[in-house]
Amino acid sequence: MATDTIEISIGGMTCASCAARIERKLNKLDGVEASVNYATEKARISYAGDLTPADLVKVVEDTGYTAELPAPPDQPADRQEDDGPTRSLRHRLVTSVVLSVPVILLAMVPAWQFTYWQWLSLALAGPVVTYAAWPFHKAAWTNLRHGAATMDTLISLGVGAAFLWSLYALFLGTAGTPGMTHGFTFTVERMSGSGNVYLEVAAGVTMFILAGRYFEARSKRRAGAALRALLELGAKDVAVLRDGREVRVPTGELRVDDRFVVRPGEKVATDGVVEDGTSAVDASMLTGESVPVEVRPGDAVTGGTVNAGGRLVVRATRVGADTQLARMAKLVEDAQNGKAEAQRLADRISAVFVPVVIALAVGTLGFWLGTGGGAGAAFTAAVAVLIIACPCALGLATPTALLVGTGRGAQLGILIKGPEVLESTRRVDTVVLDKTGTVTTGRMSLIGVHTAEDEAEVLRLAGALENASEHPVAKAVVAAAGDVPEVEDFRNVEGLGVQGVVDGHAVLVGRERLLDDWSIRLGEDLAEAKAEAERQGRTAVLVAWDGQARAVLVVADTVKPTSREAVGRLRALGLRPVLLTGDNEAAARAVAAEVGIDEVIAEVLPADKVDVVKRLQDEGRVVAMAGDGVNDAAALAQADLGLAMGTGTDVAIEASDLTLVRGDLLAAADAIRLARRTLGTIKGNLFWAFAYNVAALPLAALGLLNPMIAGAAMAFSSVFVVSNSLRLRAFR
Repeated sequence: MATDTIEISIGGMTCASCAARIERKLNKLDGVEASVNYATEKARISYAGDLTPADLVKVVEDTGYTAELPAPPDQPADRQEDDGPTRSLRHRLVTSVVLSVPVILLAMVPAWQFTYWQWLSLALAGPVVTYAAWPFHKAAWTNLRHGAATMDTLISLGVGAAFLWSLYALFLGTAGTPGMTHGFTFTVERMSGSGNVYLEVAAGVTMFILAGRYFEARSKRRAGAALRALLELGAKDVAVLRDGREVRVPTGELRVDDRFVVRPGEKVATDGVVEDGTSAVDASMLTGESVPVEVRPGDAVTGGTVNAGGRLVVRATRVGADTQLARMAKLVEDAQNGKAEAQRLADRISAVFVPVVIALAVGTLGFWLGTGGGAGAAFTAAVAVLIIACPCALGLATPTALLVGTGRGAQLGILIKGPEVLESTRRVDTVVLDKTGTVTTGRMSLIGVHTAEDEAEVLRLAGALENASEHPVAKAVVAAAGDVPEVEDFRNVEGLGVQGVVDGHAVLVGRERLLDDWSIRLGEDLAEAKAEAERQGRTAVLVAWDGQARAVLVVADTVKPTSREAVGRLRALGLRPVLLTGDNEAAARAVAAEVGIDEVIAEVLPADKVDVVKRLQDEGRVVAMAGDGVNDAAALAQADLGLAMGTGTDVAIEASDLTLVRGDLLAAADAIRLARRTLGTIKGNLFWAFAYNVAALPLAALGLLNPMIAGAAMAFSSVFVVSNSLRLRAFR
C-alpha cells in the first residue's frame, strides 16, 4: 500500500506529555505512523489508505490542539506571526512580575506585614492567578474535557489549590484577622502551614513558570535560527536572459536550462553551470569555507552562494526543491524532527508521569492528614509535589540539543541526517577513506618536469598536442602549459599517446611504446626519472620531437592540502584510518605515506568496496566510510556511519548519514566531533532532567520543600536544559 508523508505544525503544546498524547492519538489510526516533536512543534506523519491530510488535522484538533498544513512552496509562511506566542507570554510575565514581587516580599519579611497586608496580597495575587495563569487553566480544562492530564494540569491544580486555600483561610479561617503575621523560610524543613495564606505560592509559582516558558520559547526560536537562516539564504529574484534582454523575475519562476545573469555582489539564484564570465564565488554561508572559489565557463555553481567578482552568465541545472540549498534545508529539518532512542524512553515516561504525580500528591495529602500532621502541612506538601514534578525538561532534553546541533552543523557545511546518526558516531573506531576525490582532489595535475631542454618550450610543444585530446592526463599538461600554438597533422594513437606537427617540429607525447614505434630511445637520465615516477605510483608522460626524447612529465592525482591534517584529527578522535582505492598498490602507498595512513587496501573494484566494509565489520570493527562517487554509495550504506563529500554525486549523498558540503576531509573530523558533542549534550540534558525529578519529589512529599521554591526550581530545570543545548552554537 502506498504511503504519503506530511509535516503538520501543531500549536498549543505546553510540555512533552502533550506531544506524547497527540502522538498516541495519531498512531491509533490505521496505517498511520506519527512522531510529534515538542521543540519544533511539528508532527511528521506517514499515512496510507483513505486518510487525507485534513483528517489528520481534525484528529489533532479533536485532541485539543491547533494544527496547520504546510504552506504551498510558492507561498512561504509568514514569519511575523512566529512572535505571537512569545509576545503573549511576555505580557503575562510582566503582569505577574509587577504584581507577584510585592506579594512575595510581604510574605517573606514579617517586619513589613502591616495590619491588613494579607488583603493587599489577595488584591495583587488575584490578577496573577486568573489572567497571568490563564494559559495553564485553559490547557488543563481542555485536557480534562479529553480525559487527559498534562503538565498544565499539575500547575493549574497547584496554583488553584494554593489560591483557594488562601481564600478559605481569609474568609472562613483565622488568616483574615487584622494584625495576622506569619514567617517565611527558605530552609528545607517541615512546615505546619496552620493559619497561613499561600498567596505568595500561587503568585510566585505562576511568575517563575511563566518566566521559564518565556525564556524557553525564546531559546527555542534561537535554536531554530540556523535553519531559518539557511532557508532564507536563497536569492529572492533573478535577471533571466530572454531574447537577449535581461528580465527580472521571482526566483520561483526559474526553469531548468534558463540562462540568468549574476552581477558582482549578487547571490546565485539557483544551481547551475557557468556559461560566460569568470569570477570568485563566496560559498561560506553554505560550506563554512571562508576562501572564495574561482569559477570559469563549465564550472558548477550553487544557489545561495555570492558572486564576489565579475559578471557571470549561468545556465540553471536545478530549480526549486531539487537545489542543493533546498535539499540541505530538508535534511536539516528532517534531522531536527527525529528522536534519539533515549528521547523515546523519556516520552514514554512523561506520558505516564502526570497521572502518577497526581496520585502521589493525593497520597501525600492523605498521609499527612492521616498521621496528624495538620491540614496546613498536608496541603503544603501536596502542592509542592504537584509543582516540582512537571516533566518539561524531559521533553526538551533531546529536541533542543538536536535543533541547535544540526543547525550549527548546517552553518559549518555538515548535514546530520538524524538522531540515530549521533548514536553511531560514538561507537565508530575505524574510518575507511576512499582515495580519489576524498583524500585526493580527483583531478590530475602536473607535478614534475625532467628535461635537459628549456622547460617552458617542452610544455609549449607538449601542451599544443595535448590540447587536442580529451584525456585527464592531457588536461593536466595543458593546464600547466598555458597559451599553446596550433597543431597540424594531429593523430591520437589509441592507448599510446598523441602525435602531430607544432611550429615545424614532429612531436610525440605519450608512453614509451609510442617512442619505440619511431625508434626513439630514452637517455639514462630520462629512463631513471620515468622509473622513479612509476615506483611512486605516478604517471610518466614522455615527450620527443625531431627524432629525440626530450622530457619526462610526471602527472598524478594530487592530495588535497588539508588531508594530512584531517587524518591526524581523525586519529586524535580515536579512529583508525584505512585508505581504500582501485588504484595500484604503489600509487596508493605513496598517497597513504603522504597523509600519514598505515593501512592500505588497494586494487579494489568498485563493486568490491562493500565487501571490504563487511570484512572490517566481521573483524568486530565499527566502520565509518567517507566517499564521493556513485561507486561508493553501496559501501556508504553498508558502513555503520556513511560520510558523503558534498562535492560528490547525489547517489552517494543519498546513501550517507552525514554529508560534508565543502568536500574537505577536515569536515569529516569536525562532523564526528559535532555529532559526539551533540549526543553528549542530549545525555547531559536527560540526566539532569531525570535526576532533578528523582531528587526533588521525595523532598516535596516529605514536606521539606516550599511550593514557591519548587516552582522556581521546576522553571529553572527547563531553562537549564535549553541553555545547555544552546552552548552547541559556539562549536568551532
